[in-house]
Amino acid sequence: MNETNDQARLRIKAAAPDWFHQAIARQGQSRRVTVEGCPIHYLSWRDRAAPSDRGGILFVHGGGAHAHWWSHIAPFFADDFRVAAMDLSGMGDSGNRTAYDASLRAAEMRGVIADAGLGPRPFVVGHSFGGYMSMRLASQYGDELGGVVIVDSPIRSPEEEAARKRRPGPMGGGRTYADFESAVARFRLRPRQPCDNRYIVEFIARHSIKQVADGWTWKFDTKALGARRFGEPFHEYLEAARCRSALFFGENSALVSYRTASYMSGLMGPEAPIVAIPGAHHHVMLDQPLAFVAALRTLLDGWLRADSTAPG
Repeated sequence: MNETNDQARLRIKAAAPDWFHQAIARQGQSRRVTVEGCPIHYLSWRDRAAPSDRGGILFVHGGGAHAHWWSHIAPFFADDFRVAAMDLSGMGDSGNRTAYDASLRAAEMRGVIADAGLGPRPFVVGHSFGGYMSMRLASQYGDELGGVVIVDSPIRSPEEEAARKRRPGPMGGGRTYADFESAVARFRLRPRQPCDNRYIVEFIARHSIKQVADGWTWKFDTKALGARRFGEPFHEYLEAARCRSALFFGENSALVSYRTASYMSGLMGPEAPIVAIPGAHHHVMLDQPLAFVAALRTLLDGWLRADSTAPG
């Protein structure tokens, strides 16, 4: 069978282990649902045979990212859970809005949960910016969730925040490239960090680019990533979460330190697991994907066992 142009562009060139090829071969089905007037794209692994009593998992990406950041992770759960990974509005293959806020993103997450059939009390796993949006979801609709897992989304104490020299600014991305491969070559992780798993970075890069009239550019709306995107009281949202929560962070993260994790633990409460992934930077599921999968499976299995033994 001859390869299409799209298939050729998406085929990674870096050497990759068998587990990765097997994971991405289990492609999620591309679907859309309209939420508050905006088409929201997501990938669904619902067609896999999964026990109905295990519930669902929604994976939510970071700023400027998209659902395919989870394409090598989600299949590890698809035999046991109904699984979806979404594109937040203004990113990936979802539509753009004239204005964005965390409450709208919470509505989008609920819309995908319903449309993907993730069932009652699904688990939500949000990385970086997606973790902040998950905090908002948990504060508004936590009674509908089985739990949220925040992945390297820093909430710092006022003292630690005041000591920081740099504040997050708007994320650029309006540049256009003459050809697809030139755009792939310019892909960078933000914040900057090393990542030994070049095949994952390349896979993500090849799914991060779209064609426009004058060339190729990134799949996100720069207005969705302005400096005000962190202007909401996310520490209040985290403290007000109406469901179980957990924090995963990279041991070598540039954003979440052990001091930050300790402060977040105080907001989340003494029963919230705090898990440092050894050898990982901010992009935990890229740096240590199999360790991330193992830690998440362990956490979710523990929460499910607690539910099954709870009185009533």
